[in-house]
Amino acid sequence: MPWNNQGGGGGGGGPWGPPPGNNGPGNPWGRPQGGGNGGGGGGPQPPDLEDLLRRSQDRLRRAMPGGFGSGRGVAVVVGVLALIWLASGIYRVEADEQGVVLRFGEWTRTEQPGLRYRLPSPIETVLLPKVTRVNRIEVGYRSSAGTGRNDRDVPDESLMLTGDENIVDIDFTVFWVIKDAGNYLFKIRDPESTVKKAAESAMREVIGRTDLQPALTEARQQIETSTRQLLQTMLDEYQSGIEITQVQLQKADPPAPVIDAFNDVQRARADRERARNEAEAYRNDIIPRARGEAERLVQEASAYREQVVSLAQGDAERFRKVYEAYAQNKDVTARRMYLETMEEILRGRNKIIVEGSAQNVVPYLPLNQLAPNAAPAPQQAPRQAPPANSGGNQGGPRPGTQTQPQPLSSLPQNQLLSGQ
Repeated sequence: MPWNNQGGGGGGGGPWGPPPGNNGPGNPWGRPQGGGNGGGGGGPQPPDLEDLLRRSQDRLRRAMPGGFGSGRGVAVVVGVLALIWLASGIYRVEADEQGVVLRFGEWTRTEQPGLRYRLPSPIETVLLPKVTRVNRIEVGYRSSAGTGRNDRDVPDESLMLTGDENIVDIDFTVFWVIKDAGNYLFKIRDPESTVKKAAESAMREVIGRTDLQPALTEARQQIETSTRQLLQTMLDEYQSGIEITQVQLQKADPPAPVIDAFNDVQRARADRERARNEAEAYRNDIIPRARGEAERLVQEASAYREQVVSLAQGDAERFRKVYEAYAQNKDVTARRMYLETMEEILRGRNKIIVEGSAQNVVPYLPLNQLAPNAAPAPQQAPRQAPPANSGGNQGGPRPGTQTQPQPLSSLPQNQLLSGQ
């Protein structure tokens, strides 16, 4: 032992020596040893380090009688160190990580989250990349940290050629996560640069198949989806171990030097589209009406045709029936035809029936009515009827007198019918 553990009479007691003013053995804290009989120390006392060291040395001597230099002591020490070395291979993979195990620097396997074991270093080492963290890459612009705003434009990345040979300025953002940590660490040298170059290439290919007008308006969602699918296909071919979660368009505009001219062109196209829509509306209004009118005329003509044909067939059938009846009885049929004809002619006309002889009826020609501007003839007062006689021709004209003739103009179409 480097110092004397036995308390001596005059000057010992420990490496620190006796405390001043005390004849008894001291301790490192400068307090006298002993309990309540010696006086000077009330309350809990600190542990005696000398006693602890002495006990530890005694245990080691009993375990290794020959000391540390003996074979048994060396074996114990080596065994303890081996256990500590083997226990250092236990490690834990967190829920947002994947464990990539390297054996002498070569990738051997990928471990999932949980408590795992590897051969102790330097045989095997482990890398624990975060696989759930969403990474973002900006293409065509650069933004301030945490703002996401377009603070600086990068024309070399953003200017692209559309399918109709126009130039468009497109800024977009790519979001990605690690899908396979092993491929991510060892299949590609610079993951972020690879994703950026592949995303720019995929976007240029999609824009090259799209016209300018849809790219600026309604095709934005389709462009994002097509770019993400194409970019994922390219990264899978590289075995990059990266999964693209989203491609988001930030801006799609014409180049700044020609944006005013482009807006004029867009307004002209809008006017053209409006005029076209008005013409389409007018056509959709006039054409159905014209077609309806044409159909109505066709239907009326068809109905008239059916009517004429039916009447002709009916007349022919009627004449045939009349002829058959005339062939059977000519006199009766002729009389019937005469009566039917006269009935048809005289129906709805004014008629004057003269009974007996028509010799006393004087025809009268109204010459004054033949002139278009002639004044109407004055009305003649009706003659007073003669007094009735007690005998003779009562109710008729008196003998030797003539009856006032009835003008023929009152007869329709100057026709006079008599019983003769």
